[in-house]
Amino acid sequence: MRTMANPLEDPLYYLHNFRQVLHWLGQRYADLLDPDEQHFIQQFDSLPQAAQALLVRMVMRKGVHFRASKLNYQEIGCPHAAAGPLLELGWLDAGCPLTFEALFALLQKGEILAAFKPWIDQPKGNKADWLAGLAAQFSESRSFAQWCPDLADTLYSLTVMDLCDRLRLMFFGNLHQDWSEFVLADLGIYTYEKVEFCAESRGLRSRADLHGFLFLHQCQQAFEAGEALADVLARVATLSTDNPWLEKRRAKLLFQAGQHCERSAELALAAQIYRTCAYPGARARLIRVLERQEDYAQALALANAAQQAPESPAEQQHLVRVLPRLRRKLGEPAVPKAKPRAVTRLDLALTPPAPLMSVEYCVQAHLSEPDAPVHYVENGLINSLFGLLCWEAIFAPLPGAFFHPFQRGPADLHSEDFHQRRAPLFAACFEQLQDERYKATIRQRYNEKWGIQSPFVFWNLLSEELLEQALACLPAEHLRCWFERLLLDIRANRAGMPDLIQFWPGQKTYRMIEVKGPGDRLQDNQLRWLEFCGEYQMPVTVCYVRWAEQPA
Repeated sequence: MRTMANPLEDPLYYLHNFRQVLHWLGQRYADLLDPDEQHFIQQFDSLPQAAQALLVRMVMRKGVHFRASKLNYQEIGCPHAAAGPLLELGWLDAGCPLTFEALFALLQKGEILAAFKPWIDQPKGNKADWLAGLAAQFSESRSFAQWCPDLADTLYSLTVMDLCDRLRLMFFGNLHQDWSEFVLADLGIYTYEKVEFCAESRGLRSRADLHGFLFLHQCQQAFEAGEALADVLARVATLSTDNPWLEKRRAKLLFQAGQHCERSAELALAAQIYRTCAYPGARARLIRVLERQEDYAQALALANAAQQAPESPAEQQHLVRVLPRLRRKLGEPAVPKAKPRAVTRLDLALTPPAPLMSVEYCVQAHLSEPDAPVHYVENGLINSLFGLLCWEAIFAPLPGAFFHPFQRGPADLHSEDFHQRRAPLFAACFEQLQDERYKATIRQRYNEKWGIQSPFVFWNLLSEELLEQALACLPAEHLRCWFERLLLDIRANRAGMPDLIQFWPGQKTYRMIEVKGPGDRLQDNQLRWLEFCGEYQMPVTVCYVRWAEQPA
């Protein structure tokens, strides 16, 4: 893709980027484009430059309605002249019917007052105060010119925004990235790893995938807007797809709907949703719902079945808590609990911190010594070391992993087969932990890849000093254990690591420190990490802080 030292040096940088997207789609997605999209790409190339630029400016702005008086771009010139070819193609509409609410958003306070003063009870009020009363009196839709015949302005409305959103979806494989990605990359604010794209690397494999994604996106929007849940669920059930990625998106939406039902005490519906939901955690939520419904027998049966094959350490942790409670409620004999592994504890009484200073930084300052520095790393250090050592495996150009130049990481990062698809590559990375090669690889990646976006590397945290202390003091075997645990469940295990790490470079040793301020308690993912570290004899301490009394 094209890069520039500073895109603002070229006033048409946004047009160049849009043309590149169309060219990219024409090359890689020609079989997915419908006739309207093909026609759009062909016609766009034949438009005058000013018309192209005006259209792209509007596409990249918010909304679909634009007053000509607000379309002031030096590189475009007269917006009316530029809009002419777009009106002929029907890509712009100068007479689009507007609801009063849409009109209200386009007008300034003085313009509303001039046009609708007779219907405004309190002319000295705020603009927002007038909307409800005026909207109730003007329920019909009219064109901008009909609403405001005395305003010397023209309204242009985009009719191709949905089409351009489909093109954006095909290019990015999602709808949360937008055209600003080009500018941020050109300015050097974000830098992305350059990955070779194979012919099979596409975010959407078929037209059905495209429609399925858009359909689920609309269902998600309807759910978030508070539409009737029964209607949303009925729509979601109509989707027929053989795409595992879309099925995961559907499962996530159903899981969110189930959680909503729990919060609103619609337990029967929540249970119904969770029973058919394949999203991670749905079985644990169903057990909770059955318990709340006092259906202890069914909850216990499901929990016992889950205990035979827990889907994750998180579910296993949940079962350890819920099973004794369910057995007790059903009058069954208690099963002896496994004694939790002892964790070293440190109690500190510290001076209350300055405003905006966190308890973690207080402990860091208190414990740090010249020959035993303490760093506030939380999840950043272990993830970063993993990301640097395994850079080639993470950014391997596998089919379906990378399909546009603005990806922070592979699209299948959280898929169940992420590790399996790259097993030989990760094995080669881990082999380096058997000798000193891993240190050279991590240092090389640190220097070569500095600042490149990664789902694991925290560049703002990882100073050269911290990196060297970590390589000197962290045993390779501990690194291997952490990295293997990450790969078991990336989504769950990349968080919950201890807040601080203290190094003793002279002795080449370390300890991790989880900090808990007054009234704070260990979270589930933190408990799992502490248990894991204890299992492998990794030095970890939980530091409980209380604030010392200030002298009178």
